[in-house]
Amino acid sequence: MSVQACAELVRRGDPDRFLAVMAAPPDARGPLFAIYAFNVEIARAPWVTEETMIAEMRLQWWRDALAEIAENRPVRAHEVTTPLARVLTGEAAVVLDRLVQARRWDIYRDPFEDADHFSAYLDQTAGGLTWVAAQATGATEGEAAVRDIAWASGLANWLLAIPELKARGRLPLVDGRETAIRDLAQSGLDRLGRAVAPKSARAALLATWRAGHLLQRAVADPSRVAAGALPGSEFRRRLGLLWRSIAG
Repeated sequence: MSVQACAELVRRGDPDRFLAVMAAPPDARGPLFAIYAFNVEIARAPWVTEETMIAEMRLQWWRDALAEIAENRPVRAHEVTTPLARVLTGEAAVVLDRLVQARRWDIYRDPFEDADHFSAYLDQTAGGLTWVAAQATGATEGEAAVRDIAWASGLANWLLAIPELKARGRLPLVDGRETAIRDLAQSGLDRLGRAVAPKSARAALLATWRAGHLLQRAVADPSRVAAGALPGSEFRRRLGLLWRSIAG
């Protein structure tokens, strides 16, 4: 039942990853749903309240749960923590703890300090999440390549969220000029171009299927980002996942 609860949480909170999990091999779905449900909980925690202290407490609750997993102690009962504890190693729990710490940026309205800070945010959130998912579904090598692909995917998703982030009073980019956005999107494409991930990471990397297309659209016309016009058609979106699941 807890895995079903995780699947429903992902379906409602992260429909792209839900579709990606359903395209993955059946034996990979349980671990992926648990990890992605955790990510849904972490991603929304800073946004469900205007009270920064409450948001901090929500994230700390998850840090404490991860510490229990990392230290092999009894884990607090929760529809996500129970299945999560079954699929995480202590090392993976530490990686996810860094993800939670990075998400503290979402609570406040301060801009990123510089380009390195922004890059680290993408690596600790998208990169860390995807590497943990890859390990949970059988990957033992290729961490750098997996993180490069995930970084590019995290960037693409970030560009999608720019209008909403601005509407919520955040300063989402170090440099919001269109030329800078084009360069940033090209850097994501460059990471995709050089990354050669192992076959064992394919189930986890299905969730990155939109990255290339979205980044290409941002490079071709960076004004699409601020206008909220970055996504292509729904048909193109679904076709991309189908091709990725067939071709790997």
